[in-house]
Parts: sequence; C-alpha cells; structure tokens
Amino acid sequence: MNASNCADITKEKVNLETSKIAWKELQRFFASGTAVFVSAPLDLVDVAYQFSIDNKDQVAQWLQANEIALVSDQQALEWLETDTDVWAVVVKPWILVQQ
Repeated sequence: MNASNCADITKEKVNLETSKIAWKELQRFFASGTAVFVSAPLDLVDVAYQFSIDNKDQVAQWLQANEIALVSDQQALEWLETDTDVWAVVVKPWILVQQ
C-alpha cells in the first residue's frame, strides 16, 4: 500500500468518526481545555487528519491565521444558550468542533 492510499484510508476513518452532536454534550472537553474550534472555510476531516499525523507545521499555520483555536468562553456560552449542534471528531487528546 502506498502513502497516498494509506492517507486516503486514514481520512476515510476520520470521516466515519465525525458526527453532529449537541454542544452541551461536549462541555467537559471545553472545561478541560481540549475543545478546538475549526473555522468554517476549513474541512474538518482534513484538519483532524493533520492533527492525527501530528503535522505541527500545518497546525501552527492554522493557529497563526486564527483558523483554529481553543473554543472561547463566548463561543461556548453562545452555543450552550442556543442549544447548538456542532460537527465534532476526536483526535486524542483533542476534540475538534465546527459549527
């Protein structure tokens, strides 16, 4: 199996592990500082894949461009008050969320 096929399989696995969930169900991850917001222009599956392969350079670029960040207190409160559902995927120790 070549690297491209391996990457495709890994991305497919991440895609299958992605689901829509009520934000209130993710409060413990927010409280522990492991909930990461992924901005809408980014593909949640691709971001999760880059986290899973520990692509520090790409993650640093997204952080610097404010395309990903820890979920803010304001976001968490707004999502809780409006009973928002988010797309989420776990890449231990992180949970990536996208509205």
